[in-house]
Amino acid sequence: MLSEVTQQITSLIGDHGLYAVFGLMLIDAVLPAASELVMVYGGALAAGAFAGQHVTLFGEELSSGLTAYLAIALAGTVGYLVGSIGGWAIGFFGGRPYLEHHGRWLHLSPARLERAERWFERWGDWAILLGRITPVARSFVSIPAGIFRTPLWRYTVLTLIGSAVWAFALAGAGWALGSHWERLHHAFRYADIAFAAGVVALVAYLVLRRRRSNRLAAGSARNPTG
Repeated sequence: MLSEVTQQITSLIGDHGLYAVFGLMLIDAVLPAASELVMVYGGALAAGAFAGQHVTLFGEELSSGLTAYLAIALAGTVGYLVGSIGGWAIGFFGGRPYLEHHGRWLHLSPARLERAERWFERWGDWAILLGRITPVARSFVSIPAGIFRTPLWRYTVLTLIGSAVWAFALAGAGWALGSHWERLHHAFRYADIAFAAGVVALVAYLVLRRRRSNRLAAGSARNPTG
């Protein structure tokens, strides 16, 4: 259940602060790890919204406010950048053969890789920057960028810009939210219902689309042109 995942993530950040933000964002660069929740909660933590919880770095407690906010945002940015470079390396050195054997563990099916390839063909290098600020899709840019041989220096710069925008904006939202975080947290109970409804709607759409394609293909076969 999404509410349980939410609780686990917020507990990790509450217990481990900057290190949890860094680690979760590193993972999110390759596999979806709820980066939105990570950074918003981290921002709220930086604002001192939770009694008894503080942002610490190497054992030193950072004062709630701008210093803690900058630390959280930077931890998210750097964590995501490190994970993104790792994902790029997987794609660059492993290539398509690697994904054919291990893609399911990375949630990169052949169909998803084909979509990523069309995305890169359409947008070029901008695909990296746009992908980094697009929810969910941002986790499926790193490995394809390596497979499609995006130069590392350009990939790193665009990823740094996009991840910084994402991390600082969401941490800022959490910082502004502050003590009102609990209202948002309770609202995540309804995310399960929304997620299930979304899955049902997506499946229904795909089934209808497949049936329509089959009907069109059958019609073309019965009425060949030329």
